[in-house]
Amino acid sequence: MALDQSFVGRTYPPTDSYEVGREKIREFAEAIGDTNPAYTDAEAAKALGYSDVIAPPTFVFAITFKAAGQVIEDPQLGLDYSRVVHGDQKFAYTRPVRSGDRLSVTSTIEAIKSMAGNDIIDIRGEVHDEAGEHVVTAFTKLVARADREA
Repeated sequence: MALDQSFVGRTYPPTDSYEVGREKIREFAEAIGDTNPAYTDAEAAKALGYSDVIAPPTFVFAITFKAAGQVIEDPQLGLDYSRVVHGDQKFAYTRPVRSGDRLSVTSTIEAIKSMAGNDIIDIRGEVHDEAGEHVVTAFTKLVARADREA
């Protein structure tokens, strides 16, 4: 069943803030095999002009995808999450995420399309710090596969 086009443009409330910690950044960098010292060594990050260690670019996926959960779990939208696969992910940065940042995410449904019976939903996640300054925009594409048995 096709998703309701009237949801395009719907914005969900900002998430509670997430405090970015050095250890979380280090763990993430290790998990993805990125040895950039700016991710693990405060002095190396300071030598590059940052106040503390910075996070790899994909670090924010965890908080932006969690925020997209507001969209996914919206009962009025009617998205069958058991049929969803992750289609695409892009980030547009204003500045790197830093240790000590307190970030919140506001999710907006950018587009809903149907192709070959599949529903495709584009979600924009605007990430701001506690001062309200923009840090990054995440663009997430989800595909709800068609029920071939229907």
